[in-house]
Amino acid sequence: MVSSAGLVGIAAQAAIPLPFTPVPLSLATFAVLLIGAALGPVRGGLSMMVYLLVGMAGMPWFSDQGSGWNFPSFGYVVGFVLAAVLVGALARRGGDRTVLRTAGLMVLGNLAIYGVGVLWLMGSIDVGLLEGLGLGVAPFLIGDVLKVLLAAGLLPGAWRLVERIGRP
Repeated sequence: MVSSAGLVGIAAQAAIPLPFTPVPLSLATFAVLLIGAALGPVRGGLSMMVYLLVGMAGMPWFSDQGSGWNFPSFGYVVGFVLAAVLVGALARRGGDRTVLRTAGLMVLGNLAIYGVGVLWLMGSIDVGLLEGLGLGVAPFLIGDVLKVLLAAGLLPGAWRLVERIGRP
């Protein structure tokens, strides 16, 4: 779980600040979706809880080496926990048997991240729903489609890695 949280922390550092939104573009969502599908709802969710709690305690592994909780994109980090559990649960129920179905469950995971993230963003910077969607969803749609496709394609390799690491 710590290594999975660390992987998300590393992916979060591959971030590009966008001048028109307080939410950076990063590879963290890619890692969260892949980890959730590969590890399942319990281990994936616990991994993201480790990421969340250790980052809140001061580990600078959120995007742009951030930590704490009082910043506009923190809701997305909270959404990572929900997304990992959701994606992991759907994968365990067979939603990961084809690339297309895997992409679908990862889209649902992204929606979970957006749902929590946009609500936090709206409250954090005091904007309405339309502006929140414009700042917290619209700029990321194309990149998230690419990340979902990449994660769905890499999932079989992630399963093999989890299998190999899990053997005594």
